[in-house]
Amino acid sequence: MTRDDILDAAAQVFRQKGFHGASMSDIAAAVNLQKASLYHHVSSKQEILLDLLERALGLVTDYISKISNRPLPADQKLREMIRAYLTVLADNTDLSSVLLFEHRSLDKKSHARHVPRRDNFERLWREVVEQGVREQVFDCPDPRMAVRALMGFMNWTLTWYRPDGEKSINGIAEEYTHLLFNGLLK
Repeated sequence: MTRDDILDAAAQVFRQKGFHGASMSDIAAAVNLQKASLYHHVSSKQEILLDLLERALGLVTDYISKISNRPLPADQKLREMIRAYLTVLADNTDLSSVLLFEHRSLDKKSHARHVPRRDNFERLWREVVEQGVREQVFDCPDPRMAVRALMGFMNWTLTWYRPDGEKSINGIAEEYTHLLFNGLLK
């Protein structure tokens, strides 16, 4: 039994029951350990949550930073970032659910540790939007607000997307990109 096995199981338990609904006994049962044995690997549910959030942010940040650092026009970068982010969310539903829905369960100390990493991730997106404004590809008076809106509708996708549904994740990414770039008006 490795720490990664425990974190994988905890992510699944947190997705199913929520952080507050999940117990250390639930996590131990998911990896076939006694609760006391689980404490040899982790000290608390809060520690597990912070580790999962760091793992999730590390994963999405790695994918997005590789794209955002490429020498591409901003609109092409943003299109690729949207597709990559949605793909990572869809391919890692347990971990993504923890990232998107359980961060509010962090205690103050853990929250203070988490926020700079989250802000760094958001900064990657904002810099691409700002690049597009400089390149005169985007007309965006408030890149911070645009990124928050984009994050909102992409993150919410996790609540309704189904791999066997009528739309593929790439199709959804294209529709989101079209909506972001073109809006609703004719």
